[in-house]
Amino acid sequence: MKKNDQRWTKEQTIVAFNLYCKIPFNRVTSSHPEIIKIAKIIGRSVNSVKMKIGNFGSFDPELKKRGIVGLANASKLDEEVWNEFNNNWDDLVFESEKVLTDFEGGDILKRKITAEDDFRIVEGIEKERLVKTRVNQNFFRQTVLSAHDFTCCITGIDIPELLIASHIIPWSKASKDRLNPRNGLSLNALHDKAFDKGLMTITENFKIKISSKILSKPSVPVEKWIASFDGKNMIKPERFVPTIKFLKYHNNNIFKA
Repeated sequence: MKKNDQRWTKEQTIVAFNLYCKIPFNRVTSSHPEIIKIAKIIGRSVNSVKMKIGNFGSFDPELKKRGIVGLANASKLDEEVWNEFNNNWDDLVFESEKVLTDFEGGDILKRKITAEDDFRIVEGIEKERLVKTRVNQNFFRQTVLSAHDFTCCITGIDIPELLIASHIIPWSKASKDRLNPRNGLSLNALHDKAFDKGLMTITENFKIKISSKILSKPSVPVEKWIASFDGKNMIKPERFVPTIKFLKYHNNNIFKA
């Protein structure tokens, strides 16, 4: 039996799901460099990895609503991995990154800490915590921006370097949903700040709402870059659409009406 004819292991499936989160679904092709890279790392064919990503798409209710249907031959293991992650992002994100690093032959806890990560020299348990935090934050950013096709959901700006994966419920308050991509929005730096400070929110109907603190101080720049978006629909992501209860929390606890 050829290697690629063997059943997928859970570890291989977890790595494929990790990749599903990081690549916009409309860009999943056999020529995508990340799909080619992961296929080589886990010992599967490029086409089988592409199909596995399609299998995960078949479970995504948001894709179905948009008329995008994944493949229909998903396995019980695919469904098991999908359900595990969607019910426990905060515990399993790091584990998926660790599995990927293991396939690459590395040790995730030996990842180098740079000055950008921390101004102090950290060792032992402290370093492990910092590495885990950085790995998790990077996954959250990649997944949220990917879901939004690397586009700001307010303005449509599609320059990744200008985008931030913003938490709807802040990191400090999110408890078990810090890494849940449905608790994230892809925003440019200006609107990320406005959202964080409660000067803007997204209603449960996915409409943009600007605070009266902004609307009461009209000027050409304010009107052009912020106030003009009041009442417009946000650009919804193709996957991991923000959860209504998260939006309600921001509306009720952070937004300054």
